[in-house]
Amino acid sequence: MRRAAALALIAAAALCFAFGVSLPLMTFEKLYFFTEDPSLLDLVASLYGAGDVALAIVVALVSLVFPLFKMAAVATEALWPERPRGLAARLVPMLGKWSLMDVLLVAIVIAAAKTSGLAEAFSRPGLWFYAGSTLAVSAAQWLLARRKTN
Repeated sequence: MRRAAALALIAAAALCFAFGVSLPLMTFEKLYFFTEDPSLLDLVASLYGAGDVALAIVVALVSLVFPLFKMAAVATEALWPERPRGLAARLVPMLGKWSLMDVLLVAIVIAAAKTSGLAEAFSRPGLWFYAGSTLAVSAAQWLLARRKTN
């Protein structure tokens, strides 16, 4: 039962992740005339295009690669529970500590934009889908860990 629930959560997380990285994370309105609606993929591409290659790589790793790796590792654990724990299973707890860092950073940017008076910022569906993906993977991981202790 827990394995099926974990697999359902992972499937939901994969769908939410796809929406989360492709839909706009936030909207910036500047001077009531200019608006920007960047998605996570747009942010990484704009960083890379602006010459901030190192920052683009860090953001891509933390926001795209690590969550996908964690999702794959938890899915592997759910599908093949008898498989010996490898490197991926040992890295998942470490990656879990960074899970909601992106959501926190976007929230800080929105708060900073709102308090600066130069722009208005609003959260968009991509942020919520991304957060939902992170929470679904964490819940699946928790279910699988509880299964091992019972």
